[in-house]
Amino acid sequence: MQVESSAIYAIGYDTRRRRLHVTFVSGQRYAYVGVPGEVHRAFLEADSKGRFFQLEIRDRYRYAKLG
Repeated sequence: MQVESSAIYAIGYDTRRRRLHVTFVSGQRYAYVGVPGEVHRAFLEADSKGRFFQLEIRDRYRYAKLG
C-alpha cells in the first residue's frame, strides 16, 4: 500500500508470516520478520511513518533486503 511519507513509499504486510514489507522512496525494499499485526497497523496510522520506522521497527526486527 502506497503511503504519504517523505521517507517511505509503501508498506505491505503478510499476516500469516508476520512479515512487514517496506519500500523506501529510494526504491530499496526490505522485509522485516516477526512483526506483530498491531505494529503494522500502528505504522500505517502513524503521522510520521519515517519516525515510527526509526523508533519502532529499525533495529528491533530481523530483516532481509529484497531484490
